[in-house]
Amino acid sequence: MNSKKTVKDIIGTVLLYTALIIIAIVCSGPFIWLLASSFKGAEDIYTLSIIPKEFSLQNYREVFSLLSVGTMLWNSVIITVGGILIDIVFSSLCAYPLAKIDFYGKKLVSTSLIATMIIPAAAGLVVNYLTISRLQLMDNFLGVILPNSVAVFSIILLRQSYMAIPGEIIESARIDGAKELKIWRIIMLPQIMPSIATIVIMDFIGKWNTFLWPLIVLDVDKYPVATGLKYLSGQFNYKFGNVAAGTVFAVIPIIIVFIAFQKYYINTMAGAIKG
Repeated sequence: MNSKKTVKDIIGTVLLYTALIIIAIVCSGPFIWLLASSFKGAEDIYTLSIIPKEFSLQNYREVFSLLSVGTMLWNSVIITVGGILIDIVFSSLCAYPLAKIDFYGKKLVSTSLIATMIIPAAAGLVVNYLTISRLQLMDNFLGVILPNSVAVFSIILLRQSYMAIPGEIIESARIDGAKELKIWRIIMLPQIMPSIATIVIMDFIGKWNTFLWPLIVLDVDKYPVATGLKYLSGQFNYKFGNVAAGTVFAVIPIIIVFIAFQKYYINTMAGAIKG
């Protein structure tokens, strides 16, 4: 009986992992094809074959020679890291009183924040442009970072994480004379690191791939990678090999960040599903 049960378990496990592998291949198929296309020559660039007939680095050489990749990469780092830091600091500060401090209008503030999530991002372009112009931040990295720096999603996620922390810990700290800012910095922040890691991943993907707003605010010499890639589809009569190579180069940092923080991301998502 036990042997039959063991065989059934093994077969079930094998079938499960086989199905998961197939799903993973299907989901990653477009990126695998894009990666393969970046190494193809002009003669087989539009074929559907995954393996190139001849591996070539010509596409990467052209991208690096015709674009200021180093400058664009540095611009992306400034915009992305600056936006992530502002989002983490202000979102965690905003979420703390919404979760652990009672004040008049608390429910109204929470409801208003959630309601803003239904507003499309494009609706704020004109207002943001006028605001940035009045602040004289055109052609300035701050003009790109500030309008979309603090995300409502981050506030809601951190609020839920704060609410999972026992209130007795905070009360004990208050009895010992700790101020609210010290409680937030020393006690609360270490408890919500998995959620902060999740925000880092989500923000990195969104801010690294930002395209339209830098195109409006910045001059060409300050374009990030995602915005700079638009030249690959214009100057070269749409050489797809160059576009594929540039896209792969832009995606690599996202993959690295996700691998670095995936443990915390998975734990946070699992906790949200259980909750």
